[in-house]
Amino acid sequence: MTTTIPTVQKTIVAYTGLVNTADKIHYQLPPAKLIELALANGEGTLASNGALVVYTGQYTGRSPNDRFIVDEFPTIHETVDWNEVNHPITPAVFDRVYSKVQAYLSDKDLYVFDGFCGADLDYRLSVRFITERASHNLFVHQLFIRPTQEELANFDPNYTLLCAPNLRLCPETDGVHSEAAVLLDIERKLVVIAGTGYAGEMKKSIFSLMNYLMPAANVLPMHCSANAGQDGKTALFFGLSGTGKTTLSADPERYLIGDDEHGWSDNGIFNFEGGCYAKAIRLSKENEPEIYHAIRFGALCENVMLHPETHQPNYDDDTLTENSRVGYPIDYIPNAVLNGRGVHPSTVIFLTADAFGVLPPISKLTPQQAQYHFISGYTSKLAGTERGITEPKAAFSACFGSPFMPRSASVYAKLLMERINKHNAQVYLVNTGWVGGAYGVGHRMAIPYTRAMIRAALSGALADVPTEVDPIFQLAIPTQCLGVPVEQLNPKAMWSDKVAYDVAANALALRFVENFARFQGVDELIAVGPNPKG
Repeated sequence: MTTTIPTVQKTIVAYTGLVNTADKIHYQLPPAKLIELALANGEGTLASNGALVVYTGQYTGRSPNDRFIVDEFPTIHETVDWNEVNHPITPAVFDRVYSKVQAYLSDKDLYVFDGFCGADLDYRLSVRFITERASHNLFVHQLFIRPTQEELANFDPNYTLLCAPNLRLCPETDGVHSEAAVLLDIERKLVVIAGTGYAGEMKKSIFSLMNYLMPAANVLPMHCSANAGQDGKTALFFGLSGTGKTTLSADPERYLIGDDEHGWSDNGIFNFEGGCYAKAIRLSKENEPEIYHAIRFGALCENVMLHPETHQPNYDDDTLTENSRVGYPIDYIPNAVLNGRGVHPSTVIFLTADAFGVLPPISKLTPQQAQYHFISGYTSKLAGTERGITEPKAAFSACFGSPFMPRSASVYAKLLMERINKHNAQVYLVNTGWVGGAYGVGHRMAIPYTRAMIRAALSGALADVPTEVDPIFQLAIPTQCLGVPVEQLNPKAMWSDKVAYDVAANALALRFVENFARFQGVDELIAVGPNPKG
């Protein structure tokens, strides 16, 4: 039976102008009911492991060119870093699209979830999600923090998000770039999503709001995963999608705090969400047992191919996309930290997936190098993670999360460096990408080796290990690591053609230099960055 609370319906009308009747508003439904409705609506099917599987259509990843922020004067205009991912729109354009979404949703069955973003009570946002699809409501129910009955009784949303994936926009008349758009109006506390069925847009739009709001509260918002050891010491893992944040933080020997976004305040670190959104492509029980076993009833799989008769998932099948995904609540991970909190980190890991195969598998960074590589945010965009990316492509993303960071990179970098220095955190750069050659020639670094290197860093075993400095990247490479063959630690040693390695390494170093030149006020860091030869 649908749960309807009159005050909730009135609030929906007040915030959004929707006029749906009470029997069309499905409020705060449990996962089992949402799954039942999603199946009845034809939104997906059940896999043999019990997970709900949906296919997102044209959009199998984020569409960064279609995200907009309303350019309000003076506060928003002067504090947003307007660039290739922070696209401005006028209030008039937002109102035009918003009105179109309102009209479209006003005769639909709507699924409403009230939840929180941010595990720290001092900084969390309360968000009302209004979705056209039951499966999307299942996604936000499992990915965000679920209120207690007491919290729900007094729930007052800071922000409201409307999601209308079946509504196609018209760029010529609506003032957007395509038939899909993600619109953030920070001043009016509204998020509007239309034209895309990719559930990750809901998650990332709320994270973008947090990433804008938190620096003003002296909190560093971070696109990173986090976990804790049995001694209580915590670690952060920065990296874009596909670099291994989720896989490497879900370590059976450690306690998972969260897999994607966190805040670092004077109190310590806290998870933004109440679930995990993991890549499913080539998932295996051997390499990622925690994630593998989390895919069960209540989990939502996107674009995972199923055997037509048995409905057995085939995680190796990339027919639709390399960006197949699974969302599940964090308590599906057996060793999760359910309160989403941790002490100040003692170790910070920067993850990169180097498609050129020239960066060391692990290297120790000085505080100055840590700032350089945080601002640079080098990785390779992997196939399917964004619309239009069909093979790995070298890219720089400031703060390892530029698409979700509305403010200038220097704002976040300053907050990070203050905390690293204050709490004496050790920083490492870890390459989870290719070794022995570039993409298409070499091979991806084996997950067991990467895990061994990270465990050594977290335990302090690398603190006194001798290092050799790479002459091009100026990175200190450990000469030994338990569980890792020595030759795997030096990238040049893994190449059969050493001259080809030098050419590729210098080419990448030059890209670092060119990218860093666009940042203002950080000239003193240039000397610690890559140094291309000749």
